[in-house]
Amino acid sequence: MSDTQYDRDLDIAMQMADAARAAALPYFRAPLVVENKLDGGFDPVTAADRAAEQAMRDILERHRPDDGICGEEFGNKASTSGREWVLDPVDGTRAFIAGLPTWTVLIALADQGVPKIGVIDQPHNGERFIGWPGGACYQRGAERIELRNESENPITDAIMATTDPYLFEGDEGPIFQQLRNRVRLCRYGYDAYAYAMIAAGSIDLVVESGLQKYDVAALIPVVEGAGGRVTNWSGGPAHEGGQVIAAANAEIHSAAIEILKPAAR
Repeated sequence: MSDTQYDRDLDIAMQMADAARAAALPYFRAPLVVENKLDGGFDPVTAADRAAEQAMRDILERHRPDDGICGEEFGNKASTSGREWVLDPVDGTRAFIAGLPTWTVLIALADQGVPKIGVIDQPHNGERFIGWPGGACYQRGAERIELRNESENPITDAIMATTDPYLFEGDEGPIFQQLRNRVRLCRYGYDAYAYAMIAAGSIDLVVESGLQKYDVAALIPVVEGAGGRVTNWSGGPAHEGGQVIAAANAEIHSAAIEILKPAAR
Protein backbone atom coordinates (compact mmCIF):
# COMPACT_ATOMS: atom_id res chain seq x y z
CA MET A 1 0.00 0.00 0.00
CA SER A 2 2.76 2.39 0.96
CA ASP A 3 6.35 2.47 2.10
CA THR A 4 6.32 4.64 5.19
CA GLN A 5 7.00 4.38 8.90
CA TYR A 6 3.25 3.98 9.34
CA ASP A 7 2.83 0.70 7.41
CA ARG A 8 2.16 -1.39 10.52
CA ASP A 9 -0.29 1.27 11.73
CA LEU A 10 -2.09 1.07 8.39
CA ASP A 11 -2.42 -2.69 8.87
CA ILE A 12 -3.97 -2.13 12.29
CA ALA A 13 -6.28 0.53 10.89
CA MET A 14 -7.50 -2.01 8.29
CA GLN A 15 -8.23 -4.48 11.07
CA MET A 16 -10.16 -1.78 12.91
CA ALA A 17 -12.15 -0.86 9.81
CA ASP A 18 -13.03 -4.52 9.21
CA ALA A 19 -14.13 -4.92 12.82
CA ALA A 20 -16.22 -1.74 12.74
CA ARG A 21 -17.92 -2.93 9.53
CA ALA A 22 -18.85 -6.22 11.11
CA ALA A 23 -20.17 -4.49 14.23
CA ALA A 24 -22.23 -1.77 12.53
CA LEU A 25 -23.71 -3.47 9.48
CA PRO A 26 -26.24 -5.71 11.30
CA TYR A 27 -27.94 -2.55 12.58
CA PHE A 28 -28.22 -0.82 9.20
CA ARG A 29 -31.72 -0.78 7.70
CA ALA A 30 -32.90 -2.85 10.65
CA PRO A 31 -35.22 -1.95 13.56
CA LEU A 32 -33.18 0.40 15.71
CA VAL A 33 -33.52 2.36 18.94
CA VAL A 34 -32.28 5.93 18.44
CA GLU A 35 -31.18 7.93 21.48
CA ASN A 36 -30.70 11.70 21.58
CA LYS A 37 -27.50 12.96 23.25
CA LEU A 38 -28.46 16.65 23.05
CA ASP A 39 -30.94 18.64 25.14
CA GLY A 40 -32.76 21.17 22.98
CA GLY A 41 -31.60 19.67 19.71
CA PHE A 42 -30.98 16.36 18.00
CA ASP A 43 -27.67 14.50 18.20
CA PRO A 44 -28.52 10.84 17.59
CA VAL A 45 -26.62 7.79 18.77
CA THR A 46 -27.42 4.12 18.27
CA ALA A 47 -26.14 0.70 19.29
CA ALA A 48 -24.25 0.65 15.99
CA ASP A 49 -22.14 3.65 17.03
CA ARG A 50 -21.22 2.05 20.33
CA ALA A 51 -20.61 -1.44 18.95
CA ALA A 52 -18.34 -0.16 16.17
CA GLU A 53 -16.27 2.01 18.47
CA GLN A 54 -15.89 -0.75 21.04
CA ALA A 55 -14.72 -3.17 18.34
CA MET A 56 -12.02 -0.70 17.30
CA ARG A 57 -10.96 0.00 20.88
CA ASP A 58 -10.59 -3.73 21.53
CA ILE A 59 -8.08 -3.99 18.67
CA LEU A 60 -6.12 -0.99 19.94
CA GLU A 61 -6.01 -2.44 23.43
CA ARG A 62 -4.38 -5.56 22.00
CA HIS A 63 -1.98 -3.94 19.55
CA ARG A 64 -1.41 -0.33 20.67
CA PRO A 65 -2.07 -0.14 24.42
CA ASP A 66 0.23 2.88 24.87
CA ASP A 67 -1.50 4.99 22.23
CA GLY A 68 -4.21 7.44 23.17
CA ILE A 69 -7.79 7.29 21.90
CA CYS A 70 -10.22 10.10 21.12
CA GLY A 71 -13.59 8.51 20.37
CA GLU A 72 -16.99 10.07 19.87
CA GLU A 73 -18.89 7.61 22.05
CA PHE A 74 -16.52 6.55 24.84
CA GLY A 75 -14.38 9.63 25.33
CA ASN A 76 -10.63 9.96 25.63
CA LYS A 77 -7.84 7.68 26.76
CA ALA A 78 -4.54 9.39 27.54
CA SER A 79 -1.49 8.58 25.43
CA THR A 80 1.90 7.61 26.78
CA SER A 81 3.42 7.26 23.30
CA GLY A 82 2.72 10.68 21.77
CA ARG A 83 0.27 9.07 19.35
CA GLU A 84 -3.52 9.13 19.37
CA TRP A 85 -6.21 7.28 17.42
CA VAL A 86 -9.20 9.45 16.58
CA LEU A 87 -12.39 7.47 15.98
CA ASP A 88 -15.84 8.30 14.68
CA PRO A 89 -17.59 4.91 14.55
CA VAL A 90 -20.57 6.11 12.50
CA ASP A 91 -20.02 9.50 10.90
CA GLY A 92 -23.40 10.47 9.50
CA THR A 93 -25.66 8.82 12.08
CA ARG A 94 -28.61 10.76 10.64
CA ALA A 95 -27.97 9.11 7.27
CA PHE A 96 -27.57 5.76 9.02
CA ILE A 97 -30.94 5.93 10.75
CA ALA A 98 -32.57 7.12 7.49
CA GLY A 99 -31.22 4.06 5.67
CA LEU A 100 -28.99 6.14 3.40
CA PRO A 101 -25.62 4.61 2.40
CA THR A 102 -23.48 7.71 2.88
CA TRP A 103 -22.48 7.13 6.52
CA THR A 104 -18.90 6.08 7.13
CA VAL A 105 -16.49 4.81 9.75
CA LEU A 106 -13.63 7.25 10.35
CA ILE A 107 -10.23 6.22 11.70
CA ALA A 108 -7.19 8.47 12.09
CA LEU A 109 -3.79 8.13 13.68
CA ALA A 110 -2.34 11.41 14.91
CA ASP A 111 1.37 11.55 15.70
CA GLN A 112 2.33 14.44 17.98
CA GLY A 113 -1.13 15.87 17.31
CA VAL A 114 -0.95 15.79 13.51
CA PRO A 115 -3.09 13.27 11.56
CA LYS A 116 -0.77 10.99 9.59
CA ILE A 117 -3.02 8.19 8.39
CA GLY A 118 -6.75 8.25 7.74
CA VAL A 119 -9.45 5.80 6.73
CA ILE A 120 -12.92 6.62 5.40
CA ASP A 121 -14.82 3.33 5.23
CA GLN A 122 -18.34 2.79 3.88
CA PRO A 123 -19.39 -0.65 5.14
CA HIS A 124 -22.63 -1.01 3.15
CA ASN A 125 -21.08 -0.69 -0.30
CA GLY A 126 -17.64 -1.93 0.73
CA GLU A 127 -15.72 1.19 -0.28
CA ARG A 128 -12.61 2.20 1.63
CA PHE A 129 -10.53 5.34 1.13
CA ILE A 130 -7.10 5.34 2.78
CA GLY A 131 -4.57 8.16 3.15
CA TRP A 132 -1.00 8.36 4.43
CA PRO A 133 1.92 10.80 4.04
CA GLY A 134 2.36 11.24 0.31
CA GLY A 135 -0.38 8.96 -0.97
CA ALA A 136 -3.95 7.70 -0.95
CA CYS A 137 -5.87 4.80 -2.41
CA TYR A 138 -9.34 3.36 -2.93
CA GLN A 139 -10.16 -0.24 -2.09
CA ARG A 140 -13.24 -2.32 -2.71
CA GLY A 141 -12.83 -6.04 -2.38
CA ALA A 142 -9.84 -7.05 -4.52
CA GLU A 143 -9.94 -3.74 -6.41
CA ARG A 144 -7.30 -1.19 -5.46
CA ILE A 145 -6.77 2.19 -7.17
CA GLU A 146 -4.23 4.87 -6.36
CA LEU A 147 -5.96 8.21 -5.81
CA ARG A 148 -4.62 11.43 -7.28
CA ASN A 149 -6.94 14.37 -7.80
CA GLU A 150 -5.56 16.28 -10.78
CA SER A 151 -8.44 18.72 -11.09
CA GLU A 152 -7.55 22.10 -12.58
CA ASN A 153 -11.06 23.49 -12.25
CA PRO A 154 -11.46 27.14 -11.23
CA ILE A 155 -13.94 28.04 -8.52
CA THR A 156 -16.61 28.86 -11.11
CA ASP A 157 -16.56 25.26 -12.40
CA ALA A 158 -16.34 23.66 -8.97
CA ILE A 159 -18.71 21.07 -7.55
CA MET A 160 -19.14 21.83 -3.86
CA ALA A 161 -20.71 19.88 -1.00
CA THR A 162 -21.67 20.49 2.60
CA THR A 163 -23.59 18.38 5.06
CA ASP A 164 -26.48 20.74 5.68
CA PRO A 165 -27.44 24.20 4.34
CA TYR A 166 -28.46 25.09 7.91
CA LEU A 167 -25.06 24.15 9.34
CA PHE A 168 -23.85 27.74 9.34
CA GLU A 169 -24.57 30.25 12.10
CA GLY A 170 -24.57 34.05 12.26
CA ASP A 171 -22.41 35.68 9.60
CA GLU A 172 -21.34 32.24 8.34
CA GLY A 173 -24.68 31.81 6.56
CA PRO A 174 -24.52 34.84 4.21
CA ILE A 175 -20.83 34.21 3.54
CA PHE A 176 -21.51 30.62 2.60
CA GLN A 177 -24.23 31.78 0.21
CA GLN A 178 -21.71 34.05 -1.49
CA LEU A 179 -19.53 31.02 -2.08
CA ARG A 180 -22.54 28.96 -3.15
CA ASN A 181 -23.26 31.56 -5.83
CA ARG A 182 -19.71 31.31 -7.22
CA VAL A 183 -19.55 27.53 -7.76
CA ARG A 184 -21.27 25.59 -10.52
CA LEU A 185 -23.09 23.03 -8.36
CA CYS A 186 -23.68 22.37 -4.66
CA ARG A 187 -24.84 19.10 -3.12
CA TYR A 188 -25.96 18.51 0.47
CA GLY A 189 -26.05 15.71 3.00
CA TYR A 190 -23.01 13.50 2.41
CA ASP A 191 -20.97 13.98 5.59
CA ALA A 192 -17.45 12.49 5.33
CA TYR A 193 -18.29 10.73 2.06
CA ALA A 194 -18.03 14.08 0.27
CA TYR A 195 -14.40 14.40 1.36
CA ALA A 196 -13.72 10.93 -0.04
CA MET A 197 -15.11 12.18 -3.35
CA ILE A 198 -12.53 14.99 -3.37
CA ALA A 199 -9.82 12.35 -3.16
CA ALA A 200 -11.59 10.38 -5.90
CA GLY A 201 -11.73 13.44 -8.17
CA SER A 202 -15.52 13.83 -8.30
CA ILE A 203 -16.04 16.79 -5.94
CA ASP A 204 -13.88 19.92 -5.87
CA LEU A 205 -14.77 21.60 -2.59
CA VAL A 206 -16.30 20.86 0.81
CA VAL A 207 -17.06 23.65 3.29
CA GLU A 208 -18.39 23.03 6.80
CA SER A 209 -18.51 24.50 10.29
CA GLY A 210 -18.94 23.25 13.83
CA LEU A 211 -17.00 20.03 13.29
CA GLN A 212 -15.43 18.06 16.10
CA LYS A 213 -11.94 16.58 16.10
CA TYR A 214 -13.28 13.10 15.37
CA ASP A 215 -15.30 14.46 12.43
CA VAL A 216 -12.26 15.71 10.53
CA ALA A 217 -9.01 14.00 11.62
CA ALA A 218 -9.41 10.98 9.32
CA LEU A 219 -10.37 13.11 6.32
CA ILE A 220 -7.16 15.12 6.19
CA PRO A 221 -4.69 12.33 5.26
CA VAL A 222 -7.09 11.02 2.60
CA VAL A 223 -7.71 14.37 0.89
CA GLU A 224 -4.12 15.56 1.20
CA GLY A 225 -2.68 12.18 0.26
CA ALA A 226 -4.59 12.49 -3.03
CA GLY A 227 -3.21 15.99 -3.65
CA GLY A 228 -5.90 18.19 -2.11
CA ARG A 229 -5.81 20.73 0.70
CA VAL A 230 -7.62 20.84 4.05
CA THR A 231 -7.51 23.90 6.33
CA ASN A 232 -9.72 26.02 8.50
CA TRP A 233 -11.39 29.12 7.02
CA SER A 234 -8.30 31.20 7.82
CA GLY A 235 -5.99 28.80 6.00
CA GLY A 236 -4.57 27.29 9.20
CA PRO A 237 -4.65 23.72 10.56
CA ALA A 238 -8.08 22.08 10.70
CA HIS A 239 -7.41 18.86 12.59
CA GLU A 240 -9.05 20.08 15.81
CA GLY A 241 -12.34 20.75 13.98
CA GLY A 242 -14.40 23.94 13.81
CA GLN A 243 -14.65 25.65 10.42
CA VAL A 244 -13.23 23.38 7.73
CA ILE A 245 -12.55 23.75 4.02
CA ALA A 246 -11.28 20.92 1.81
CA ALA A 247 -10.37 21.62 -1.81
CA ALA A 248 -9.13 19.65 -4.78
CA ASN A 249 -6.51 22.20 -5.79
CA ALA A 250 -4.76 25.36 -4.60
CA GLU A 251 -6.71 27.68 -6.92
CA ILE A 252 -10.10 26.60 -5.61
CA HIS A 253 -8.82 26.64 -2.05
CA SER A 254 -7.48 30.20 -2.35
CA ALA A 255 -10.63 31.49 -4.04
CA ALA A 256 -12.85 29.93 -1.36
CA ILE A 257 -10.67 31.30 1.47
CA GLU A 258 -11.00 34.82 0.04
CA ILE A 259 -14.77 34.55 0.29
CA LEU A 260 -14.94 32.76 3.66
CA LYS A 261 -12.29 34.58 5.66
CA PRO A 262 -14.53 37.49 6.80
CA ALA A 263 -16.50 34.90 8.81
CA ALA A 264 -13.43 32.94 9.99
CA ARG A 265 -13.15 32.34 13.73
